Amino acid sequence: MQAYMFDFDGTLANSGKTGILATQAAFKRFSLTVPDAELVNYYMGIPIEVSFKKMAPQHSFNGQEFEELMDCFREYYKKNELANITLFNGILPTLKILTQRSKSLYVISSKNSIALLRNLENLKIAKYFTDIIGSDQVQHFKPAPDGVLAVIKRHHLDTDDCIMIGDAIFDLQMGKAAGVHTCGVTWGAHDSNRLLKEHPDFLLNKAEELLAI
Repeated sequence: MQAYMFDFDGTLANSGKTGILATQAAFKRFSLTVPDAELVNYYMGIPIEVSFKKMAPQHSFNGQEFEELMDCFREYYKKNELANITLFNGILPTLKILTQRSKSLYVISSKNSIALLRNLENLKIAKYFTDIIGSDQVQHFKPAPDGVLAVIKRHHLDTDDCIMIGDAIFDLQMGKAAGVHTCGVTWGAHDSNRLLKEHPDFLLNKAEELLAI
């Protein structure tokens, strides 16, 4: 394998608490039914442009109101991210070794690329990645294959040499739709039983296990 494509939230970084706090605060400010932590966590793998409407199915948003809700979420998220976003155990040494082995590393995330780059820089791991793709850079969000296909096209990659690594079924579905290898990780949003239903090529319990693929 030559190209390693990582999801961010729940895969590289433990940011679940940040997303939960920001989502609940935004919903509360707009007098919406506040989703519980389990529901927010389940939808962590897809962009808020999609997940917010799924978590408030009884509400019909107009365009401006929905934009204000998302802006509110981003405001709360930015306030909480420094204190709450941390790397998962084993991620940093794994990234270092993959880089030493001349592997190409990428991040494909459901969050906006501005916030994604800020998070990567705050965690001091931005330097390990050749490229990043945020939700603002694709026409169709996860689980559509757009993010993976954009990386493949931009960097002239062979699908047989690529693997998509993520903690949510949406990451695995995206990788499969793009025709690359898939790898689920069990330390994020979705448990092993849920991930196994997507039949990933690999399922990891520790970040270091990625080095054996």
